Amino acid sequence: METIRRVWRRWRAREGKHPSSPPLGDLLLTHYPGAVMLVDEEGLVRQVNPAFERHTGHAADQLLGRRAVTLDSDPLHGDFGRALAQVLASRRPWQGVLLCRRADGALRHHTTMIQPLEADEARSRALLVMQYDVTGMRERELHDRQLLTRLQGTVSRLPGVVFRLRQAATGRLELLYASEGLEAMTGASPEPVMDDIERLLEKLLPEDRHRLETSLAQSAVSLEAWQLEFRLDLAGGIRWLEGRAEPQRRRDGDTLWDGLLVDITERKRVEQQVRRLVGTDMLTGALNRRAFFEQGTAAQARALRHDEPLPLAMLDIDHFKALNDTHGHGAGDLALQAFAAACRECLRPYDLFARIGGEEFAVLLVDTTPDEARTILERLRQAVGAIELEVDEATLRFTVSLGLTTLAPGGSLEGALAEADRALYRAKHEGRNRIVLASGTVLSGAGDDTA
Repeated sequence: METIRRVWRRWRAREGKHPSSPPLGDLLLTHYPGAVMLVDEEGLVRQVNPAFERHTGHAADQLLGRRAVTLDSDPLHGDFGRALAQVLASRRPWQGVLLCRRADGALRHHTTMIQPLEADEARSRALLVMQYDVTGMRERELHDRQLLTRLQGTVSRLPGVVFRLRQAATGRLELLYASEGLEAMTGASPEPVMDDIERLLEKLLPEDRHRLETSLAQSAVSLEAWQLEFRLDLAGGIRWLEGRAEPQRRRDGDTLWDGLLVDITERKRVEQQVRRLVGTDMLTGALNRRAFFEQGTAAQARALRHDEPLPLAMLDIDHFKALNDTHGHGAGDLALQAFAAACRECLRPYDLFARIGGEEFAVLLVDTTPDEARTILERLRQAVGAIELEVDEATLRFTVSLGLTTLAPGGSLEGALAEADRALYRAKHEGRNRIVLASGTVLSGAGDDTA
């Protein structure tokens, strides 16, 4: 501040030594890089600055005494005349952009300031008009606006949602931008969600929201691309979305993600259908061995969290080879289909039922104690014994033998199947059509096996 004062004092001292220096107003009028006019209360031009002709194309002596609206693109009905009249009536400054016509006919955009001057004894009411050519900036603005309009149109037609997400250093999430496709995809308008992202996050399934927050935190730390498939619980049902975004770190510690959300509900439906086909035995509709091990491993991981064993049984149709040899493979296929249908009726939708090979099947019972499993399997055994098939005027009946064990939370599924298979072999050896417990499998209310 002291330095500024010293500079000011030196300038004032120099001005005092050179009183012939032109006034500041004259300097501004001479060097202003646009057109300056003094317009009287009749709208006539009384004085112009030296740069006037270069700026407007009109020689000063040609315009002096003429109406200022001569410069308007429409002298009779243009905005220039209305602006002058408004300032004369209100005695308040006016500022805006006017479309004016040069002497050569070219149209130019001028930013215009009109300042009313107070009347005195030597001067009637007048207006100071200052104009500066902003045509280049105006054209760039219009061009940018057109580009933005086209871009917004393109974005709105994309089969997804373009978004920008910000996570503050505190961990708070904020949706800075979402394209119009958000409403068609989720039923939520972009503006309310940008005001409060919780309107969208609350629609995520709880486990998917946890995965979303974890994956974003990992991307924010590593600055690696973010990608996640997650589900929204909407009025029309569960909808699958896939998000992909590139992160960037800001100097203030915030992280931004620019990305795209795509609806993959149909893709997921097809994937699940293909997975069912690939993992399903075509004859019986039961899981095949591969699918059984995949889903069994997942069920075991869930049971591990609660430290609960899973009852596991091996099932084999009794005398199936003799049935095939006597009545043919067609009858054997009918028997397998009827057997599988009876098993599914006795089991719950979330139990795993698989054809391991030939006439051998496996059952993994979820959220079930060994005693409950014994009851369910006994009901299944009786249902199979009640099956009657009419083949070539003959009535076919058959039974099933079962070996039951428990899969420990941290145990081997392959090993447990082997234990159940050994129990199944004992059931066959002891007369068939019975349930036999594997060695070490204990029930609270019964003995070792049953017929």
